[in-house]
Amino acid sequence: MAILSNAVEIIDAGAFSASLGSLTLIKTITLSSAAGTVSFVHGASSVVLDNTYPVYKFVYTSVHPAEEGAIFQVGFRDGSTNYDATKTTTCFEPIANEGGTSAEIAYQASHDLAQGTGFQTLARNTGNGNDECTSGEMLLFNPSSTTYVKHFLARGCGHHQSNYSFTDFVAGYCNVTAAIDAVQFKFHSDNIDAGTFKLYGIKDS
Repeated sequence: MAILSNAVEIIDAGAFSASLGSLTLIKTITLSSAAGTVSFVHGASSVVLDNTYPVYKFVYTSVHPAEEGAIFQVGFRDGSTNYDATKTTTCFEPIANEGGTSAEIAYQASHDLAQGTGFQTLARNTGNGNDECTSGEMLLFNPSSTTYVKHFLARGCGHHQSNYSFTDFVAGYCNVTAAIDAVQFKFHSDNIDAGTFKLYGIKDS
């Protein structure tokens, strides 16, 4: 089979295959009761966050806050005991309400960080109704590098406390040359009532 571009044959080998990389489940954390934080720490409880994989993927599903309007966040640890690695980030968000009468897409300046050490917002103002929650995923690139900054990308969606559907797109980097050896998720206030968190490693092939 040939692959054509503008009527010009660019590949013809009889067969063509491409690998998007292998995905390996490392750890699943499912909350059976409320918790203040969920942490993935390298070397603890079978968690790997080193050069075994060049890319790590976190998936969080049906994360329910105890508090109305809670802000879902992530923090990175760079060798100390605190999740305060310095970060520079950006965030934008499309939203639409249930009635179809209001919608927008906007840069969320209040949720970016400029060399900040605080936790990064992944999903804002999630409702705590019985049917309300937030879900999403985050990629962390080469966390064990001691040469380069550590980039991450996240996309989360959720049920806003004011009955809006929202999606937060977040990107940034931990501006440290120390390895990132742990990642922690939490709401800005009160507990995580429920949710499932998974960590995967991704290899090039």
